[in-house]
Amino acid sequence: MALHVMDEANLCLGCKKPRCQEGCPIHTNIPEVIRLLKANKLNEAGRMLFENNPLTTVCSLVCNHENQCEGHCVRGIKGSPVHFSVIENYISSTYASQMVRGPAKPNGKKAAIIGSGPAGLTIAVILARYGYDVTIFEAHDKIGGVLRYGIPEFRLPKSVLDDFEYRHLRLKDIKGRPNTDIGQALKLEDLFRDGYKAIFIGTGVWRPNTLGVKGESLGNVHYAINYLQNPDVYHLGNHVVIIGAGNAAMDVARTAIRHGTRHVVCVSITKKVAASDYETSYAKLEGVEFLFNKKPVEITDRGVILRDLEEGEDGALTELPGTEMLYPADSVIVSISQGPCTTLSDTEKQIQINQRGLFVTDEVGRTTMPGVFASGDAVKGARTVVEAVAYSKKVAEAMHEYMQKLPLDPPDEYANVPVAEIEEGN
Repeated sequence: MALHVMDEANLCLGCKKPRCQEGCPIHTNIPEVIRLLKANKLNEAGRMLFENNPLTTVCSLVCNHENQCEGHCVRGIKGSPVHFSVIENYISSTYASQMVRGPAKPNGKKAAIIGSGPAGLTIAVILARYGYDVTIFEAHDKIGGVLRYGIPEFRLPKSVLDDFEYRHLRLKDIKGRPNTDIGQALKLEDLFRDGYKAIFIGTGVWRPNTLGVKGESLGNVHYAINYLQNPDVYHLGNHVVIIGAGNAAMDVARTAIRHGTRHVVCVSITKKVAASDYETSYAKLEGVEFLFNKKPVEITDRGVILRDLEEGEDGALTELPGTEMLYPADSVIVSISQGPCTTLSDTEKQIQINQRGLFVTDEVGRTTMPGVFASGDAVKGARTVVEAVAYSKKVAEAMHEYMQKLPLDPPDEYANVPVAEIEEGN
């Protein structure tokens, strides 16, 4: 592995105007990281990666590198690009074991993070570096959000997230409250009452978009985001039709195959696959088939009825009545993206949402409720991990600036109350 990494590193031309860095949404200083590695300064390279991107180990595995850093590499114009994903993964995963620094000096102020997806984790780490007392409220039983419950194990091992939790959260004394859905038992006003100076919302998009066709409530129909959360509890059968052809659909298809499904078909309404070439190539390699220019019009117990679509030169789609055919399937999985859950927006009327149910913010994540910030998929809709990290870095700085202007809480009036002594039983 190390030899392969150095072979890749030695291919880097060290461009004065690094196209790779321009192609990275978080602007990782790729030439400098590679230079440090080649100079046997792996720890310095690792420190640079983590300071720029707290989720560097995750991004090295799940980023769309072909359209970002590697897709912009000058070597890729006439040949193969430098595979920085391999270099980043090696450096970050190796350096992670060296991260033993404890919490920063406390600054006496609390910050609340609602949701532990890419946005929430990024902001929690950055605020902890400034000395804030950070608590993460997570509706699921473990941290990670879409990273844990929306990306398959074969793409992002859960051990990566478990290590992140230890290195970044526990060592930095970031507290966690799992199985806590803010907006139900606890409201935002309760958090402000308890001394949190600012609140971040990164609740993601967990509500699946629906087709709105007859048969969608049948027992053989499932939604991609639900299936990916725990595929072990599903019994899909031998034949599965997936409505959708994006990256999530590829994850569903490849997961289904790993759980025993023998025949998987992905349906696209256009003549192209929406997923990246990288993900599509793996799906095809593993036996996934594709149908193009098809629209589902009804789902039955026997499968899904698809109608042909004609795509004009302007990209407009025209349905062709009379072309309906039944495509047999034991199970049908709908994978046409997701929308936001409304637990918070239904209870917190001070926070404005748009027509899609997403939180309305300014350019640095401020919502219409003072002291409340938001970013990630809950603001932008379903996006990539690195995009969420890049935007959330700006939001974290805005939260820090906001909280710096606020006074510290007055001393605890019960600070000197004597501590009761309770005898331990035998």
